[in-house]
Amino acid sequence: MDIGPIRPGHLQIIPIEHYETFDELPPDIATDIMRLAQRLARILKALFDVERFAFAFTGGDVVHAHAHLVPLVEKDDITSRRYIPEEKVTYRELPHPGDAALQRIAADIARRL
Repeated sequence: MDIGPIRPGHLQIIPIEHYETFDELPPDIATDIMRLAQRLARILKALFDVERFAFAFTGGDVVHAHAHLVPLVEKDDITSRRYIPEEKVTYRELPHPGDAALQRIAADIARRL
């Protein structure tokens, strides 16, 4: 589970072996991540009653390639700088729903896997 989720149900798929960027991932590991993400997205759509999920490989904040799955409740849950008109964008601290909430969601997902 992502400890600073954009929405409840936001999770990460993190390979055990270290690769700094997603383009360094061996194709078999990248494929495994994509397959797992598709499986999880189907489960999470039902758990969180959403039609769509965002999937993104990242490695910017943490120098270790990983993928994010984010329930899309609003169309701008995942957005791009090109949609933001302000020159100076402000940010807030990452929300943390607490370990108990994250563990409850993770247990729901695990039961459905």
